[in-house]
Amino acid sequence: MIDLKIVRENPDLVRASQRARGEDPGLVDQLLDADAARRSAISEADALRTEQKSLGKLVGKASGDEKAALLAKGKDLADQVKAAVAKQNKADAASQAAHRAISNIITEAPAGGEDDYIVLEHVGEPTAIDDPKDHLELGESLGLIDMARGVKVSGSRFYFLTGLGAMLQLGLLNMAAAKATANGFTLMIPPVLVKPEIMGGTGFLGAHSDEIYHLDDDDLYLVGTSEVPLAGYHKDEILDLSNGPKRYAGWSTCFRREAGSYGKDTRGIIRVHQFDKVEGFIYCKPEDAEAEHQRILGWEKDMLAAIDVPYRVIDVAGGDLGSSAARKFDCEAWVPTQGTYRELTSTSNCTTFQARRLSVRYRDENGKPQTAATLNGTLATTRWLVAILENHQQPDGSVVLPPELARFVGVERITAP
Repeated sequence: MIDLKIVRENPDLVRASQRARGEDPGLVDQLLDADAARRSAISEADALRTEQKSLGKLVGKASGDEKAALLAKGKDLADQVKAAVAKQNKADAASQAAHRAISNIITEAPAGGEDDYIVLEHVGEPTAIDDPKDHLELGESLGLIDMARGVKVSGSRFYFLTGLGAMLQLGLLNMAAAKATANGFTLMIPPVLVKPEIMGGTGFLGAHSDEIYHLDDDDLYLVGTSEVPLAGYHKDEILDLSNGPKRYAGWSTCFRREAGSYGKDTRGIIRVHQFDKVEGFIYCKPEDAEAEHQRILGWEKDMLAAIDVPYRVIDVAGGDLGSSAARKFDCEAWVPTQGTYRELTSTSNCTTFQARRLSVRYRDENGKPQTAATLNGTLATTRWLVAILENHQQPDGSVVLPPELARFVGVERITAP
């Protein structure tokens, strides 16, 4: 949730953010009305409780007819208090719902939608490849990917990684884990099933909730990123950030329904229902969040340098941000057979939005609890195999791995079995 104080003191800022996202600025006025109603209900209930307390003192001193009259009045007042509390609870729920309906306030993100990103830089030049094979053709010919049996076993958008295909993914993720721990991240293998309050607290149960698998019998959600359990890791806690941010790297299997993507990227492993990922997650003081955002981007770029693929960095437009993100940078790698760049990493500054929902705080220099900021960023994922295979394919159909990655995979060249 955004800071309610900002909504009260600068509603135009929040309205502008809503418009930049392509969302309803009228939600700001609905929240202000709900907040006013909530505060009025609290005041009314408090006043009646005070009156009830005062009346109780009078009853203790009264006798006879006077006491009987006071007791009758007390009964009536108790009914009024009960009604006022019910009104307050209803107003609280309405205010909470209105508050949660508003996305995070964007910071410096370009205006517009999915196609209105700004390219910040290009790194590397696409290599000219005569008649390139796509990642699936390479994966099948080299014994790395088995889509047909994945579909047979689990349905569309499922696959097996086989032999060196499995080793390639494990090597990639191990390299990400090694780099993360070398940079002060604590490696975590988190649960991949989470409670509704954790999924909702991270902002994933809004407009894109249809992307998430839900186990009805258990009321648990399968995560689409380890950002979710890592965000919930310190729920209802006060952190010690006096020595700097807390950084975690979560290695998990991830699940996405890919709702609304019918007909898109149906070939290969670009858009699938299950994949593995190492995700960086940071808790920090709000004033440190922008610097941490740049640091995560730097760590992502270091990973991309290790797999040696051409890529670009984009500043994602406000209308293409998730509800939790105030700003997001994507790194997109060149995919030769598509002749375009495709997303490999994403890093978001969520400011205090998630931590406020999950009640994650720290103590400031005066010892007063304040809401922490959270950030996340991809350090490696299954989709990276697409860019690795296509960019490093050789005329003879083999794939030569970049030296740093090869050390983690155990081979320098992948050839047909």
